[in-house]
Amino acid sequence: MCIVGASGKLGRHLVRHCLDRGDRVVGVCREQSVGKLADVADRITLVPGRTDDREVVARAVADCDAVLTVLAPWGMQHYASGTAQAVLDLADPDARLVFSCGWHITRDGKDVYPWKLRAFVAIFGRLARLARMVDLDDQVEACRRIFASDRRWTVVRCSDVEEGESQGLPIWRRHVGDPALVSNLTRRVDFALFMVEAVDDEQLVQEAPAIVGRLSPSALAYAGEEHVS
Repeated sequence: MCIVGASGKLGRHLVRHCLDRGDRVVGVCREQSVGKLADVADRITLVPGRTDDREVVARAVADCDAVLTVLAPWGMQHYASGTAQAVLDLADPDARLVFSCGWHITRDGKDVYPWKLRAFVAIFGRLARLARMVDLDDQVEACRRIFASDRRWTVVRCSDVEEGESQGLPIWRRHVGDPALVSNLTRRVDFALFMVEAVDDEQLVQEAPAIVGRLSPSALAYAGEEHVS
């Protein structure tokens, strides 16, 4: 497993899940963040560098069966789309590619968003761009490139996240707006778990599942229903 963005909160959960499975792990993170992985440094191979650096990504993904990528829209230099393109171009042709993003990404325009999410994306996105800190539009562009690819990809679209102990594998639906997703909350550790488990789930190839915590009220209310909507 290659984990691109291994030192962040989500990335560190990805690393631990993969190690728990017995996978050999290669992690990519910025040089200044290497210390965040000190507790597992003797169990993984680290490739320090920017995740949109094609030379760094090429070294990291070599011979990897799967690449788990955290699409972080930091800054105004096309970081997320550059990262996604590097993974799409440089990973082994048969590699399983799993990417992370938020609910605000839509694949086919059929998602129905609550007004709070629409307002947050509009306001936060504008302020973040003005501050030149985050570019949500670049994450949209990154996912557009993934959706257009014929690679064996999955884009995991997560609800709001919280910390805490695992509640198990989240449930998923094809579109935001499905009543099973209304609770809009997932444990971060389980977001990572879904990404790792997606590697071996053929029904998620070229899907963009929207997920929510398995023990959230809406998930419990619709437990057992097929994820087709």
